[in-house]
Amino acid sequence: MQLKGSTFIITGGASGLGEGTVKMFVEAGANAVIADLQADKGEALAKQLGAKARFVRCDVTSEA
Repeated sequence: MQLKGSTFIITGGASGLGEGTVKMFVEAGANAVIADLQADKGEALAKQLGAKARFVRCDVTSEA
């Protein structure tokens, strides 16, 4: 699967397995959207990873 240039949305991406997945995708040249409730961690991770990562605060456990 070609990751470079693709964009992925990773729920729970601010910590744990989600964080590892975000880092793996970005290192492979993909863009990553970090979707999580933990704003501080998500924003810090996006800043650390640079232009290939963005943070969006969201709750996927509820329909809103």
